[in-house]
Amino acid sequence: MPDSGSPAALFSLSDKTGAAELGRALHERGTVIYATGGTRAFLREHSVPARDVGEVTGFPELFGGRVKTLHPKVFGGILYDRNDPEHRAQAETYAIARIHAVAVNLYPFEATVAKPGASLAEAIEQIDIGGVSLLRAAAKNFEHVAVLTHPSQYAEYLAGLEAGAMPAGLRRKLAVAAFERTAEYDVAISHYLATSGEVLPSALPGALALTLPLAKQLRYGTNPQERAAFYLDRPDRLPEQLHGKALSYNNLLDLDATLRLLSRAALGAEFGSRRERYVRAAVVKHTVPCGVAQRSRVGIAVHDALAADPISAYGGIVATDATIDGEAAESLAKYFLEIVAAPGFDDDALAVLRKKKNLRVMRFAASLPDELARELRLRSALGGVLAEDNDPAAPPEHWRVVSRRQPTEQQWHDLAFAWDVVRHVKSNGIVVVKGGTTRGICAGQTNRVSAVQIATARAGITGGACASDGFFPFADGLEAAAGGGCSAIIAPGGSVRDEEVAAAADRLGVVLVFSSYRYFLH
Repeated sequence: MPDSGSPAALFSLSDKTGAAELGRALHERGTVIYATGGTRAFLREHSVPARDVGEVTGFPELFGGRVKTLHPKVFGGILYDRNDPEHRAQAETYAIARIHAVAVNLYPFEATVAKPGASLAEAIEQIDIGGVSLLRAAAKNFEHVAVLTHPSQYAEYLAGLEAGAMPAGLRRKLAVAAFERTAEYDVAISHYLATSGEVLPSALPGALALTLPLAKQLRYGTNPQERAAFYLDRPDRLPEQLHGKALSYNNLLDLDATLRLLSRAALGAEFGSRRERYVRAAVVKHTVPCGVAQRSRVGIAVHDALAADPISAYGGIVATDATIDGEAAESLAKYFLEIVAAPGFDDDALAVLRKKKNLRVMRFAASLPDELARELRLRSALGGVLAEDNDPAAPPEHWRVVSRRQPTEQQWHDLAFAWDVVRHVKSNGIVVVKGGTTRGICAGQTNRVSAVQIATARAGITGGACASDGFFPFADGLEAAAGGGCSAIIAPGGSVRDEEVAAAADRLGVVLVFSSYRYFLH
């Protein structure tokens, strides 16, 4: 039977990293360790004395392990107030152990549901009940109990014990981490149940709770007088940094925008197949694309993307969806860039890029761009959060040629490419393409005609393909595109003056394609 006067600790661990060292240190200080079945076996294998938690509860593990620690003698030992005489008396009367440390990490629910093909039954069995309750109880009574949720905390806790006194605020800091972990865990479960299966296949969450762990503190925000940090629930998604100085707030925003340009996930049937045989390279500055090219090999794609607007590329970010080789690295080395990102780098390419001291070289998982394109997109507004994603029930995008002139094969190719890029350009967005390379991009204008004029002036070409993210409300936008050298134009339909715009295309002898969707970016 437990002794209410003896200090005790409770272990229930799915991740047993460091558990033997922690248990041994506590045992040497006279702490009685109680543990659930698998954890107790692990500790005993490592010569750490541990008692079964059933000695406290008087019950074996029940229902396949679903009930192990849910008992008043366990929770009483964690929750009673050591400063309250009545609490102390009750603990003595009922032989409740004085549990001063709780080491619990939860069933690996997130890892389970991330596995391809994981079933609902498997997911449900990984929903921890007792572990979450133990963490909350220990965190509530943090003035008397240390709660350890991750092996990374063990060293600091043991250092406090070694010093003879717990550092001020350490138990409170551990309690905060425990509440953050349980909130994160509940969100993962609710999101999985809401978005998997057939009950709510296309619905947005009924409630949105964000409990993202702190990934890193940043030097500052958009500007030096602003504080900033980066929160991420999946550290494995953060690209691996192979070289260069630390990432900034602006770097992370630009990197996100650049990787989204590489995604194939959003491509419709109209032009998705045209992209498969190409390598793509993208240059972004201040989250706005300033050069994108798709070519048969990475060296040419990188060279042409940079050459599309070399002035804007200065201080920008470059990403490609293919392994960067020596040829591509030589082109990149000629520019001052903040980041170069790719799914891989040849050794000779890394040798070239590492000669630039401050250049950040990032390697990302090949699947990351498509994951970003498919995820729920969040933005803050009015003190709340806006959320959106692609509606799986929406009909597929459809294109129709509304001009008498039909697109050539090359025009189809360039229209598809321009349309794929313009969705990543802030509205009013215009993209001019020729030969698989952007030649002129204009973003963020309040006047669509002005946006066309700026993009075509930057392009300075004839025979280009122009994409507009929104419809032309009047014929003047199309007239500006044709006057700026564009021979093929794609834009959403839907204006009350669509017929006037189509008539202007015929009058000017240019191709006009209407899409059934628009792609504003705000």
